[in-house]
Amino acid sequence: MHTLCTRASMKPEIAAAVGFLSRFLRTKGFVNDRQLQTFSQSLQDLLAEQYKHHWFPEKPCKGSGYRCIRINHKMDPLVGQAAQRIGLSIEQLYRLLPSELTLWVDPFEVSYRIGEDGSICVLYESQPGVANPQNAASNALQMMDSRISCKEELMMGRTSPSKSYSMMTVSS
Repeated sequence: MHTLCTRASMKPEIAAAVGFLSRFLRTKGFVNDRQLQTFSQSLQDLLAEQYKHHWFPEKPCKGSGYRCIRINHKMDPLVGQAAQRIGLSIEQLYRLLPSELTLWVDPFEVSYRIGEDGSICVLYESQPGVANPQNAASNALQMMDSRISCKEELMMGRTSPSKSYSMMTVSS
């Protein structure tokens, strides 16, 4: 476990989380490319702004539950704001995104779980000291597009991450 975070930007982690959510909107075919781009950029901006104002460098990095995006009986406020900017109602957003979705955005790792009893799957993972964060963000998006499914990973013997996650939802 990394004891201290060594950077004040979480661009690759934010890009991975936003890309994951945006893919659900794109797959359903309800949102056009321009709306999808606006949603993605809005959510990235909202999350980046939140991290900028709520950054605690002394906070442990891995497995800290630094930002938990939760979609269940209540919509995450930032996801809701980004959706409203493209004219989607919260009801429409619930139809487009999986129910009971939990997305953890931690420094150096982004993981998700669908369903309360689902497996935790890693979307993005890196090590401290990445030389170029912009390349890391690009690599995170490429990795998400080419990554095998969590179910396939389990069939191959990979288990969920062993670290425990504390759930912390921050709203603005």
